[in-house]
Amino acid sequence: MSSTKRPESIGAPGVPWGAAERTQWRATQRKLRSYHDEVVTEVHRLSSTFEVVQYGELDYAPDGRYPLFALRSRAWDDALPLALVTGGVHGYETSGVHGALRFAAHAAPAFAGRLNLLVAPCVSPWGYERIHRWNPDAVDPNRSFKPDGAAGEARRLMDFVAPWRGRFLAHLDLHETTDTDETVFRPSLAARDGKPSEPGVIPDGFYLVDDSRNLQPGFQQAIIEAVERVTHIAEADEQGRLIGEPLQRRGVVAYPVHALGLCAGVTGARFTTTTEVYPDSPRATAAQCNEAQAAAVQAGLEYALRSAA
Repeated sequence: MSSTKRPESIGAPGVPWGAAERTQWRATQRKLRSYHDEVVTEVHRLSSTFEVVQYGELDYAPDGRYPLFALRSRAWDDALPLALVTGGVHGYETSGVHGALRFAAHAAPAFAGRLNLLVAPCVSPWGYERIHRWNPDAVDPNRSFKPDGAAGEARRLMDFVAPWRGRFLAHLDLHETTDTDETVFRPSLAARDGKPSEPGVIPDGFYLVDDSRNLQPGFQQAIIEAVERVTHIAEADEQGRLIGEPLQRRGVVAYPVHALGLCAGVTGARFTTTTEVYPDSPRATAAQCNEAQAAAVQAGLEYALRSAA
């Protein structure tokens, strides 16, 4: 986090933040990298193979306005299946953004004529620039994909995909689990909500989150097998769990994605997953993390197409 004031010191202990505390927190956030230079420029470099679509804009004055871009297959054919790839729902999860772009640049051409693709590589550009999980209102976009969701990032994406909802074959939402989840985010969340901070354990390795209401074990397994050729898979803890959840199978847990308002539930697709890369592992590099995300997308889409044939 870019703050010089720890979030735990904002407001009164045990009291949820109000508007004044959220404003105070926002004032501590600083721009650390450029969404335009690192993401928008890369999106437009793919304009020869994709149609670049601006699906909305976020006005976060005084920090600026943030156009939201997606890549859409140029050879769009309504007779073909449809898939969505999302990254950067949590802006600080860097490999989600650059893994989505890597997939679009290198692997997506193999799906031409087989699948209509939509790739939204950076859903939360303000968070990307500040390397933060939240948007400027101290709201987690990945709990906001529901009708009453408070995040503009989620509303813009929901509006964008709404015309195709129910027609998607697959949706892969690319995330990371980082050490700062434990050292920064959980204390921030506890302070914001006026609750005690509960320590957790960060898994060392890649894992997936399936939808507990629509379990797709073969789909998840195909992704795990592909990613394992790039980086290591997280192992269960002594209680046989990952991030406090029981394993569905090696490297896979499940959440009720719709009830929690997670991005993975936005399309109603048959095949969905949330990837979780661990970039702070001594056994992984940034390049491996990006490659793992791209490999996950490619393997997941290939499995979905085979299953739908």
